[in-house]
Amino acid sequence: MIGHFFIKRPVFAMSLSILLVVAGAVTYPRLPVSQYPDLTPPVVRVEARYPGASSEVVAETVAAPIEQEVNGVEGMLYMSSNSAADGSYSLDVTFALGVDIDIATVLVQNRVNQAEPRLPPEVRSQGVTTKKQSSSFIAIVTVSSTADATEEQRRTYDETYLSNFMSINVADRVKRVAGVGNTMLFPQRDYAMRIWIDPETLKTRGMTVDEILAAVRAQNVQVAAGTIGGPPNDGQGAFQLAVQTLGRLRTVEQFESIVVRADGRRVVRLRDVARVELGGKDYSLLGAFNGRPATIMMVYLAPGANAVATSDGVSSLIAEIAETVPPGMELKVAYDNAEFVRAAQHEVIKTLLEAVVLVVLVVLLFLQSFRATLIPILTIPVAIIGTFAFMGVLGFSVNTLTLFGLVLAIGIVVDDAIVVVESVEQNMSESHLPPPEATAKSMTEITGAIIAISLVLMAVFLPTATVPGLTGQMYKQFAVTIAVSTALSAVNALSLSPALCGLILKPHRPGHKPNPFSRAFNATFDALIRAYGGIVGLSVRGFRIVPALVLFGAVMFATWIAMTMVPTGFLPIEDRGLVMLEMRLPPSASQARTEAVMRRVGEELKATPGVRDYVTVTGYGLIAGAGSSYGFGFAMLDDWSERLPKGQTLAAVMGDVQRRLAPIKEAVPIVFTLPAVDGIGMTSGFEMRVQDRSGFGPAMLQTVVNDLIAAANAQANLTGVNSSFRAGVPQIYLDIDREKALEANVPLESVFDALAANFGSAYVNDFNLFGRTYQVTVQAEAPYRQRATDIGKVEVRSRTGAMVPLGTLITERDAVGPEMVTRFNLFPSATVNGGPAPGISSGQALALMEQVAQENLPPGTGFEWSALSFQEKQTAGQGGLVFVLAIVLVFLILAAQYESWTLPLAVILSVPLVILGAMLILMWRGLDNNVFTQIGLVLLVGLGAKNAILIVEFARANHAKGMGLVESAIDASRMRLRPILMTSLAFICGCIPLMLTSGAGAAGRQALGTAVVGGMISNTVLGLLFVPVLYVAVQGATEWMGRLLGRGATGHPPTHDGGSG
Repeated sequence: MIGHFFIKRPVFAMSLSILLVVAGAVTYPRLPVSQYPDLTPPVVRVEARYPGASSEVVAETVAAPIEQEVNGVEGMLYMSSNSAADGSYSLDVTFALGVDIDIATVLVQNRVNQAEPRLPPEVRSQGVTTKKQSSSFIAIVTVSSTADATEEQRRTYDETYLSNFMSINVADRVKRVAGVGNTMLFPQRDYAMRIWIDPETLKTRGMTVDEILAAVRAQNVQVAAGTIGGPPNDGQGAFQLAVQTLGRLRTVEQFESIVVRADGRRVVRLRDVARVELGGKDYSLLGAFNGRPATIMMVYLAPGANAVATSDGVSSLIAEIAETVPPGMELKVAYDNAEFVRAAQHEVIKTLLEAVVLVVLVVLLFLQSFRATLIPILTIPVAIIGTFAFMGVLGFSVNTLTLFGLVLAIGIVVDDAIVVVESVEQNMSESHLPPPEATAKSMTEITGAIIAISLVLMAVFLPTATVPGLTGQMYKQFAVTIAVSTALSAVNALSLSPALCGLILKPHRPGHKPNPFSRAFNATFDALIRAYGGIVGLSVRGFRIVPALVLFGAVMFATWIAMTMVPTGFLPIEDRGLVMLEMRLPPSASQARTEAVMRRVGEELKATPGVRDYVTVTGYGLIAGAGSSYGFGFAMLDDWSERLPKGQTLAAVMGDVQRRLAPIKEAVPIVFTLPAVDGIGMTSGFEMRVQDRSGFGPAMLQTVVNDLIAAANAQANLTGVNSSFRAGVPQIYLDIDREKALEANVPLESVFDALAANFGSAYVNDFNLFGRTYQVTVQAEAPYRQRATDIGKVEVRSRTGAMVPLGTLITERDAVGPEMVTRFNLFPSATVNGGPAPGISSGQALALMEQVAQENLPPGTGFEWSALSFQEKQTAGQGGLVFVLAIVLVFLILAAQYESWTLPLAVILSVPLVILGAMLILMWRGLDNNVFTQIGLVLLVGLGAKNAILIVEFARANHAKGMGLVESAIDASRMRLRPILMTSLAFICGCIPLMLTSGAGAAGRQALGTAVVGGMISNTVLGLLFVPVLYVAVQGATEWMGRLLGRGATGHPPTHDGGSG
């Protein structure tokens, strides 16, 4: 046998173990570090811009043709687009997890190319871009004036200066950091040559905006003037000289000198009819950091990149640049999302060390010998550190799930070694054999059990490899980590453990008395064994087995009831030290009104306990998107070690912020935090897309959504149900009299150009500055675009040269329309966000929201889930399927091991006992049955089977040697009680730190630890009572059926050499 080989070759066994430890130690520093494996579905973004167009025009002329072509691209899950009132358009195409993002980008680009000929010329001239979307942000970087900056410095460092400083000196360098996918600035106020026209002056001079546009286009142009003496020539010239001239302009003065009209001796230059300045391209957003004007840069992670390594690179670069900023300016990383990953993994490693200590104490308590304890303890570094080597080969990262697997593996990997040591100690005590002979005898007896247990523990995780999507990735990382460590533990138990037993264990001396504590413990344990043997005897003898089986059935029924009472969930929300909020003012509220509200928000955040820093942005909503009536903010919280002892949990701080913002009557506050998985959605809670599938229009969709929200908020189990969709935003509709325009010889293009240039910031062409290309834009001065009546005062020129006021060609009237048109899978849609009430799981919230939608949505409308809600619905029921498949696989392995279809039932029927304890303790702690608990239940299938195997294997061996069926069960139960309790207590104690953990990432650890501790307790207590009963019932029924069928069979397993097979 393999164990005998290593008993004779201990150096070989030690070398093998040292090799595993060295390989793991060398691999560990090279493994990437992240919170989770790559769980974010690939997203490809398409962006376009239609300057001056309304959201509805963008939706009809840009969104519709692009989405019709992109729809159905290979691997697509869903697509969502936003058409904004500022003319911007963005389409996010979400693909299934596992699709190559580069291939997906090419596929989408090909579809967009097919749609491009149908887009408006203005859109094509601006360009349509297709790129990989980075939706998982890892850092928030801010640049602002310092708290002690002078007044002059604060005037200099305005939003335009700060935005361009961030763009030129920081953002471009950050984008080159390995792992950074993209950056987004708030505000993104790139430099622009702003030409602010004076319509009154134009009118006085008899000029129109068309002349300004034509002059700028003609005189700000890149010129390739050629060369003097260039080939081919006659060869007479001595030099070849490039010809230079002023083509594309660079300075304000050069633009001011553009000649707009030259009429004899009268020259009108641009400065005569307009004010030219180097300003910002866009003024719609305002940013602040701790109340001071600032530019906020969000840094996004590239798909598949290492979050911690990328964060380190970004932080190092920002620290380097910060040393060079001008006096009075501050550049800093205000929030680092990787800090949560570091803190959470620090907590997991601390939990791992605590588990090691507790496991060592439990083993020492039972073995009562430092020499004997050393053998299973040496298994821990061999199996745990050795696992890192295989993680590197498999491409795994050091993440929450793999570390969870290692924590739980601590209680598992010592099991096999404990079985070996306990068996050797028993043979030395009862058979009075020296250590080498006792070890050889033990390995003959238990090798089969060790192999069966290890195969079962590894096999329960094989079904997880078949699970698709997000949960499949999570199952896989956790399961493979434990399976590898279990395999290494088995190898260790068959090699190093027997070698060390033969070397370091001392033979039992006749008459040797253990210390008083050991004598008391052993006496108590012997009494427990006798009492347990008596209980088993009462349960399995004669007809007493019938009430025992009835009681087992009652326990199974209670297990089913408990399963129905525990709510289902997906992933727990973790405290990442960040509170997010969105403020929504009435539709069309001005930027000034929103800014005043956001200043008030900043004051409240500053006064909130637990908030370290805060940023606010005016003119944009994280959920709603761009709009003057929206604002958002981030509150960066104190470190977990400072907050949590004061009771300042994430939920507590969010509640405090919500209470503080509630009195702000001018706006509706929405307070939320990051989603459970980075990059899937923007907020926690659910995300439903209500669709207009029959073309009812925005007004009808608004009514439907309002009714749905009202019905949802009437449900006690739902909270904060809201939508940013606004179809009734006040607008001005211009009814152009086309007949009158034709009669007046006014081209419609001139009307449209005049409107765009005066009121829409018309893009003309480009200029160069600081080695970059910026836009030249034309727009009316602010006083001439403040009121609706200003539109009619603008004049255009007819083909006959007459000046025609727009007021004679158009009729103004008030109108309403959507601020943003959102489409989901081709249909106009509205996003509805919300969350479960306290004590309600996400699964319950989704089910209830679906019921409310089905009851309230009229025909012609419908709904779909998106973001994390889509993933949760897609993976619903997979946990139960994996659990069933694991049980089936265990059954097949045991059937092959025992060469019997019936005997494995004694093991399999006891496995559901783990569920009862897990469900009861989850209910006691108020937790739901989420992905982490389901992962724990799959692990418990193997652990539950392990304990049953220890009893069934030895009872089977006894029965094969001729012992009676009942006596076989009673003897096996007594003999295996000590190792079962020892291994079970070791595992439970190893998981208690996981269950009682706190700090960063505690929600996931508590969910997993609670489930496995409760399940293992119930399996140990109930399994010890019912496994002997099930063995006697199953084996007895098998033998009875054999006799009944006249096979002459006794039903006994075939006799062999000791159960190694």
